[in-house]
Amino acid sequence: MAGIAAIGAAVAGDLPLQMPNAGTPAPQMPAEDDMGRPKPLELPKDVEAKLAGVDKAKIDFLKSGVTGRYVEKDALFARIRTGKPEEISAYIDAMQALHAQVEFKAGRDVAAIPLDTRSPWFNAWKARRPNSMDPRRDVGPIELTRYVGGWGGGFATFAGAPVAMTPEDLKAGKVDVAIVGAPLDMGSGWRNAIDGPRAMRMTGGAAGNDMYSMINPNAALKIVDYGDIAIDQNSTERSVDHVREMVAEIARTGAIPIVIGGDHSLEYPNVAAAADVHGKGNVGVIHFDSHYDIGRGRVHLLDHGQPVYRVINEGHVRASDYIQVGLRARGPDLETFGWMRNKGMKYHTMVEVEKWGWDKVMARALKEARGSTKKLWISFDVDVLDPAFMPGTGTPVPGGLTMREAQPIMRNLCAENDIAGIDIVEVAPYLDTSYKTALNSNFLLNACLAGIAMRKKGLKPGYLNPVSVDHGLDSYYGKKN
Repeated sequence: MAGIAAIGAAVAGDLPLQMPNAGTPAPQMPAEDDMGRPKPLELPKDVEAKLAGVDKAKIDFLKSGVTGRYVEKDALFARIRTGKPEEISAYIDAMQALHAQVEFKAGRDVAAIPLDTRSPWFNAWKARRPNSMDPRRDVGPIELTRYVGGWGGGFATFAGAPVAMTPEDLKAGKVDVAIVGAPLDMGSGWRNAIDGPRAMRMTGGAAGNDMYSMINPNAALKIVDYGDIAIDQNSTERSVDHVREMVAEIARTGAIPIVIGGDHSLEYPNVAAAADVHGKGNVGVIHFDSHYDIGRGRVHLLDHGQPVYRVINEGHVRASDYIQVGLRARGPDLETFGWMRNKGMKYHTMVEVEKWGWDKVMARALKEARGSTKKLWISFDVDVLDPAFMPGTGTPVPGGLTMREAQPIMRNLCAENDIAGIDIVEVAPYLDTSYKTALNSNFLLNACLAGIAMRKKGLKPGYLNPVSVDHGLDSYYGKKN
């Protein structure tokens, strides 16, 4: 199976700049290569004049653009304009010495710490116990609730659903949705996403009636808890290949995988698995996040800030079928926006939302995502919501979605699309002094399940049950007052 080792493969060629609207020229954007290296630096004439007599190799170093990693362009020019020749030369020497320390040097630097392949437990973390070691049972979902009413008294599961252990259980039970935990916690510098699945199982909100549609997903759909995927918490690289195998295992049975994270590194194996099952070019992605997650040129091959780049760079999803919604963090900068536009990606920032409103932005995002694909993967980083609603996440950013906005967005997306899968990630409950992060995440999960059930029943997106509107009469607001 192609895995993390394949990430060196690059997307062939840059795509033309995407125009925001027909007839409106796109602004000129800075260029970057796939490793995030900056474009060459053009020196103003007065700066070049000040560099007269400076060694050509030092001038070439300045023109390479790598100095932008260490000093902002205008500050560099100001230093040269006001410096004496010997000061300028020493300043460039210092940057060259720093640059020599920063980049990898064979023989000086260790490229990787090898695993001990002699260990008798090398694959024990993901080795499956044979079914023959378990008590005999009929295949199919297993109900773990002790009492008829179903409110507690058994074992905590996602959405209070029965459990399934094998693909045979999913097939025998004709399962519509399999919710699976993936407690990956090594891709984020702020820990505790490992407890996301546990917290969501233990907190309510995912099960029961959706008042907007008056559909109870637990009754309308066959939902199971598929347990947690094994994670090697000392190796993101080892873990993501197994996550990819397990998500594909669910999808191949016809069930929709909903992956509860874990950090956002999971988007890479999740989307790759969807492409493995449904075919490359057949899956589009809507990525809800306050961050762009297109980190390039980083030391670690995968973390929670670069899954989008890995998915695109390996060709699992076309860049033009990747839609980002909710961006508002300190990045991307102009260079990164330029890279995204040149690849053909679409992005919708909170700046755009403030200008046009959610209805227009989501209509545009949905049209873009459905343009040339058959199925849609929804990747939902909970930090797209405002920290008032999601304090328990590693990288919160103010100014995000409210729950009143997020729930209908997710319900309608799932009602309108053939869903390949969903991930809800970056729930870190220990960073939350209340229980609202897990609670709100479960209500979002319920909205997704309700939308999937609406699609199964043939109800249109935006449907509101008349019983929930105007005492069920649906007449008062239509009157002329």
